[in-house]
Amino acid sequence: MTFPLLAELSPITVKHCDPALIGRHAVRALILEVETWPKPGLVSHIDNGAHADMDAALLRRSARTLEPFFIALAEAGATDMGMDHLRQIGMEAEKTMRDATVGVNTHRGAIFGLGLLAAAAGLAATCDWQAPLGALVAQRWGHDILNRTPEHDSHGGIVARRYQVGGARAEAAAGMPSVYDIARPALAEGRRLAMGDEEAARVHACMALIAVVDDSNLLYRAGPEGLNFARDKARAFLADGGVGRANWRWDAKAIHEAFVARNLSPGGCADLLAMALFTEVFES
Repeated sequence: MTFPLLAELSPITVKHCDPALIGRHAVRALILEVETWPKPGLVSHIDNGAHADMDAALLRRSARTLEPFFIALAEAGATDMGMDHLRQIGMEAEKTMRDATVGVNTHRGAIFGLGLLAAAAGLAATCDWQAPLGALVAQRWGHDILNRTPEHDSHGGIVARRYQVGGARAEAAAGMPSVYDIARPALAEGRRLAMGDEEAARVHACMALIAVVDDSNLLYRAGPEGLNFARDKARAFLADGGVGRANWRWDAKAIHEAFVARNLSPGGCADLLAMALFTEVFES
């Protein structure tokens, strides 16, 4: 299965929207991710996946709590603020998120990745930007993202040091290639395979991401063995036809249950799926 490269998706017209609408669509993307089942190991409206500390109601509450911060990030982007200012908004967002979830880390990764895209959408509204929002993230803030020392005790920082993977920071600095080269084309393919079933398209994109992404959450929970297990299962699902088969949901459910049994949760891929859904709204 092949997907087009990022360059093949350009030129792209970015729709100009006000910060309030950008914030609303960021929350919508997070909630659509929750309302997707079966996503291997992940929380959904059906079950809690491999998570004992969170459920769909908590994730929905977390997403709605973050809306003012996505708006603030879009406003900061519109005034061309630097990474230090965006980071401060992100830190405030994380504190509010943890207050709302009683300390549970529901959306920290999304605050970073989706937050940068919200800032890019705000900036794009002030200029004639004719490329993906991810490319704008890389051009405007990529250097600062890479040059900041990673947080020593974060899961992403631990995984980056232990397994020599770039993680969310490298993804953002490169223009979000997993969003544009993997998730977006897989969403389109899922819609062709299961016409009229948006949930199926989201499952297809999630599987496509799991098949290739060095997901920090998988590596943190289970190391390379767990990552390879997850990749093999997702690749087999796609090779068998993905959501184009009549019984695809049963197969995806079996994979989901296998992930839960091994305590695997590809949270990074969940964030990337939400980011892909967000960018679809603003790019044509």
